Amino acid sequence: MKVIIPLAGKGTRLRPHTHVTPKPMLSVAGKPVMSYLLDDLRTLGSIEEIIYITGHLKEKVESYARQALDVRSVFVEQQTQDGTAGAVALARPYIDQPVLIIFVDTIFDADLSVIDRTDADGIIWTKEVEDYQRFGVVVTDAQGYMTRIVEKPSTPISKRANIGLYYIRDWQLLFDGIDHVLASPPNQGEFYLTDAFQYMIEHGARLKVIDVEGWFDAGKLDALLETNRAMLERGRARRPADIPGSTIVDPVHIEDGVQIQRSRIGPNVSIGAGTIIDGSEIRDSIIGVKSAIRRSVLENSLIGDHVVLEGVHGDVTVGDHSEVRTRGS
Repeated sequence: MKVIIPLAGKGTRLRPHTHVTPKPMLSVAGKPVMSYLLDDLRTLGSIEEIIYITGHLKEKVESYARQALDVRSVFVEQQTQDGTAGAVALARPYIDQPVLIIFVDTIFDADLSVIDRTDADGIIWTKEVEDYQRFGVVVTDAQGYMTRIVEKPSTPISKRANIGLYYIRDWQLLFDGIDHVLASPPNQGEFYLTDAFQYMIEHGARLKVIDVEGWFDAGKLDALLETNRAMLERGRARRPADIPGSTIVDPVHIEDGVQIQRSRIGPNVSIGAGTIIDGSEIRDSIIGVKSAIRRSVLENSLIGDHVVLEGVHGDVTVGDHSEVRTRGS
């Protein structure tokens, strides 16, 4: 099996952080979002090659991927952002066997070993959601096979959201479908991979739909912070020994070398190595490495690396190498 990982997006909803850090490498509960995906791939012994579709800050993505997972890798740049079908099409020269396609906007909790047991032409993983109007939802027949995908339905035709995780055994038919999509007028300005799946079904493919146990969005600020909380609750918590004069409220993830003085930290806080927290209160936030936060009260905040905050109160998002000092601080 081969793996395609499209990660060319610019992450505009997470600016300013994604000006200098690729979205898949933003940290959640002490490690990059992309690392959770690579951990899942380590459990599969049948991966022959990974094809990364890169774009924004491609050098950083490539450097990290090469050191994070010892699997033969290919990096292909998506120079034109024309949609998910266009991204996957770039991997075609390298695909000669079944393929796992994973988009890295999310962290998922799925049993990928089902790949070895299925006789379907492919698998589409989904998650049942209540706010189905926000997503493309997958409609199935009585046997659990996909019949169609409906984008942002106004009525509850299905609550099974498409999460961007797919296994395709019939890879030839997949690329026939992609060719068909790319030769057709764009759908709302883009070429969607889901339209290629619809083509496959219309040409006899059986795509099994399986719900995941967990699905955690990492594509925008509030979702990233919620995912940080979920990962801390699911075993990623890490706290130092008791710190005299400070209070730690679980769950937190505090790296080595963090200095905390006269502060209250938590719940749901991740702090990178080498950061100093002094006279502050922080909750529901992610703080990068080698930053300094003094006399501040932060909540629902995303703070980058090498940041200095003094006398700051509120919900803030501050990019790398920034300094904010309020008057009188």
